[in-house]
Order: sequence, then structure tokens, then C-alpha cells
Amino acid sequence: MNYEQARFNMIEQQIRPWEVLDSQVLSLLAVMRREDFVPPACRAMAFTDMEIPLPPHQHPGQVMLAPKVEARLLQDMAVQKHEKVLEIGTGSGYMAALLGHRAQQVTTLEIEPALVEMAQRNLQKAGVYNVEVRLGDGAAGLAGSGPFDAIVLSGSVAEVPASLLDLLKVGGRLSAIVGFEPVMRATLITRIGQASWRTTQAWDTVAPRLLNFPEPSKFAF
Repeated sequence: MNYEQARFNMIEQQIRPWEVLDSQVLSLLAVMRREDFVPPACRAMAFTDMEIPLPPHQHPGQVMLAPKVEARLLQDMAVQKHEKVLEIGTGSGYMAALLGHRAQQVTTLEIEPALVEMAQRNLQKAGVYNVEVRLGDGAAGLAGSGPFDAIVLSGSVAEVPASLLDLLKVGGRLSAIVGFEPVMRATLITRIGQASWRTTQAWDTVAPRLLNFPEPSKFAF
């Protein structure tokens, strides 16, 4: 398989048409070896427009998000070189690697021990050393850490918990996919003051749930 051609096609046919036009994001996607972050059995699927299942172990249903969704989230966050980033849901470590190239420091939480080990191996192989992978439940927050310039949820939630918003610096932003199937919204929340926030929802998508986040009822009575 010609990985370079497949990577080029992914960028031109999936990612650009999804309004990812930031030249820094596109350049990073062109050099980051996505095929090294997928499970070996799925290597041929590394550049397809789909979610890739990750080893189930204790928590089945975990995936790598589709490339265009990862790229759009990365573009929305606009992470800068001086910033500290928190990611919830490490998975294979690919999104953490992309964030690591743009940020000063990335802390990423993963609830599945086997995926923590997989992500650490993948990041080391990719030469990304400013990412710390921690075993932990992102839904429980990260007491004593932060504040962060940016927080990325690499999966969907019914709503964003206040405990995560509290970890943002003023001027910081959180990106999450929020809502219920069949339509969820890519949601960017910016902390504009100590107790004030601005929320934008620029595009629709669907993503699997992050584990252990609360599920309020969809129905109002």
C-alpha cells in the first residue's frame, strides 16, 4: 500500500472538503503518520473516512474518530505553541500527537489501561515527548491540575460538565461533540470571564460517547 498517496488523498478528498483549510493543520496531517497509530490489523484502513475500532479489553466501543472530524476539531482549537492542553479520551494517541505538535504541553487522560500503554508506545515511536498520558477517568475531572488553555474531548457527551469548564483559564476554550444521535453539535466554549462563557456550535457530526459522563434525560416533561 502506498501510504503517502493514501495520506494525500485523505487530505484532499476528505479533509479539505470539510472546510479544514488552515495550512498549519494540513501540513501537520501530511507529516504525522496516522498509520502508526491504528491497531496493526486496521493499518490498511488508516486513511478511510470512518471511525476505527480500538482494542475492546475492559471498555468496548472505543474508536479513533474519523480523520475529517479530528482535523476539524484541531482547526477549531487553534492551539498555540505557548499553551497547555488537556485531552479527555486518549485512544491510540493520534489526536494527542497532533496537539503535541502545536502546544507546549499536553496532558491526556485514558480510562482503558491497555490503551494507555498503546498510546505511550505510539507517541514515543512518533517522537512526541511533550505529551503525558495518564490513566484516569476524564469524567471525574483532574483535581489539582490546570488551569489549561485548551481542553479537547475526543468523543461525545450529552452535556459538558462544569467541573471541566472550571479547569479553563480565562480566554481558554473547550471543544466537545455534544448532544444525542442522530445529530450532535461540535461545540466550542470559550471562558471570557471568571464566571462567563461564550458558546458556538459550527458544525454537526456524530461520535461515540466518552465513558462515565452523565446522561441526562432527552425528554422534558
